[in-house]
Amino acid sequence: MEYECILCRRVKADPDMYGPKLRYQWIYAHHLCLLFASDLHPRGTDQEEEMEFHPGEVYHTAKLAAQMGLLCSFQVCFVCGKRGATITCQETGCDRRFHLPCAVEGECVTRYLLPYSSFCWEHRPQQQELAAPEDANCLICMDPVEGRTTYGTMVCPACKHAWCHRACIQGQAMNAGAFSLVCPLCQNRRQFLTEMLSMGIRVPVRLVSS
Repeated sequence: MEYECILCRRVKADPDMYGPKLRYQWIYAHHLCLLFASDLHPRGTDQEEEMEFHPGEVYHTAKLAAQMGLLCSFQVCFVCGKRGATITCQETGCDRRFHLPCAVEGECVTRYLLPYSSFCWEHRPQQQELAAPEDANCLICMDPVEGRTTYGTMVCPACKHAWCHRACIQGQAMNAGAFSLVCPLCQNRRQFLTEMLSMGIRVPVRLVSS
C-alpha cells in the first residue's frame, strides 16, 4: 500500500525528484519535502547535517514533519490552491507558499543544494537575458525553444549557443549525475553545472546511468 506524504499531500511522486518516503509511526514524508519545508528549517540552518537518515526508519525530523503538517494544514499553495503548503519563498517579505511538486508548474525555483532555498516565480533567480537565434531548437529533444531565455528555455552560460528546454535538461541531469553533466554542445562542465544548480535543476550525485 502507498501512503500520502503529509507535506506535499501526494501519494505517487517520482522518488528521484522528491526522495524516498520516511516514516514516523503512521506518518510519511518525502525526504526532499522535509529538506525544503521552510518552517522546519529557519534561514541559516544546515538541513542536511541535521537530517541524516536511513529510508524507512523512524527519526525525529519525521516527527517534526507530522507536527508541521498539522500546523500548515490551512496554508494555501499559490499554485494549486490546495492547503498544506509548507514551502515559503525565501525573498524577504514574500509570503507565497507552495508544495514541492507544484514548483515547476508555478515556475518556482527550488535549489537542490545547501541551504535548499526556494523562490516563487517573481523572485526566482534568472539566467542572463539572451535572445535565441531564429528557429533555434533544443539540442536534446530537437523541438523548437522560445525566442529568449525564460523559465522553460535555458542556455549554456559558457558557450551561449546551446539552447535547451528546462525539462530536457532536468531529464539529462537525472541520467548523467553531477559527475557527468555537461553542456550538450561545448561540453563545459563546471560553469554549466553551477548554473543549472543555481537555476533549480536537480542533479543527483551519482555516476552516469547505464
